[in-house]
Amino acid sequence: MELPIRLKVHPRASRIVLRVDPQDAAVDLVVPRGVRLAEAVEFARSKGDWIRRRIEALPPRVPFADGSTIPVLGFERRIRHRGPRCRDARGVVWLEPGELHVVGEEAHLPRRVADWLKLHARDDFTRRARQFAAETGRPLRRVTVRDTRSRWGSCAVDGSLSFSWRLVHAPRFVIDYVVAHEVAHLSEMNHGHRFWAVVDRLVPDIDRPRAWLRDNGGSLLRYG
Repeated sequence: MELPIRLKVHPRASRIVLRVDPQDAAVDLVVPRGVRLAEAVEFARSKGDWIRRRIEALPPRVPFADGSTIPVLGFERRIRHRGPRCRDARGVVWLEPGELHVVGEEAHLPRRVADWLKLHARDDFTRRARQFAAETGRPLRRVTVRDTRSRWGSCAVDGSLSFSWRLVHAPRFVIDYVVAHEVAHLSEMNHGHRFWAVVDRLVPDIDRPRAWLRDNGGSLLRYG
């Protein structure tokens, strides 16, 4: 098995690390600044069996295509292409029980599904973030969504929150935990006892969503 390896020099890395990206089955080789290329390559070669096992264990990709089934807020929806002359359309993309309907040329379907999911994610995460922020009494500046792979959410010092739009595939209790986690940083920009006390007040049983993300988080990257 021959696989391309992406070399990334990270100034804060303390050791060489290998990561398998579940979104595109690529291998990232993260090295501290100053490490010789030959040393990094030899490290990757020594982990060949580990890399193969991780690649083989990845769940199959699920494209945004007619007939594919994807989760939206944890509920399975089958994508249904309706064609450009659909007479009962309720928009370009809309939900019906168990289905996600998409109007237009089939070539445009993947982009339209992705755009709809990103918009749906932003609206949903913003609504929940504002509810949680109101409970803490802390100001929330804005909420954005991005296609981040290394973290599900982040909080800036100016009160802005950002989330991976791919969380829209996760169940509600997982989304609420991630949103609450970042809202808690509006009060405490750390992971100390007072921070976790805020999270505990916002969402119950945080061990459950944390375990779900640990076991299933990588699968959220396989859609699209």
